[in-house]
Amino acid sequence: MRPGEIITDEDPIPLNPGRARIRITVVNRADRAVQVGSHYHFAAVNPSLEFDRAKAWGNRLDVPSGTAVRFEPGVAREVDLVDVGGARLVRGLRLEYAGELDTRDHEPTPFTYGEKGEGHHGEHIVH
Repeated sequence: MRPGEIITDEDPIPLNPGRARIRITVVNRADRAVQVGSHYHFAAVNPSLEFDRAKAWGNRLDVPSGTAVRFEPGVAREVDLVDVGGARLVRGLRLEYAGELDTRDHEPTPFTYGEKGEGHHGEHIVH
């Protein structure tokens, strides 16, 4: 054994076991890449990312803790999301998205999705 060595069981460790998942399509409309971390409230990500933000409300990326997903300019990408766990209280991030997730009506307050509603589109995204 070496200092700092991590010894795990031979069986794979499941990611977010028993959690409901949704899949959404995201398109980056910016002229540069956007990266989103594993535990960021997905509905509150950069307004240049276009997807159904109401569907993503209260969810985060279904990726290992400490990792991120990179969205390249003009590229459509499907991602899996899982519910934000614990007390479902989001602090920090973008202030219009902060607070209790379950006491809100899937809308940020007091602003809309970006100042002009950019970045929010329903199920259908034109590629």
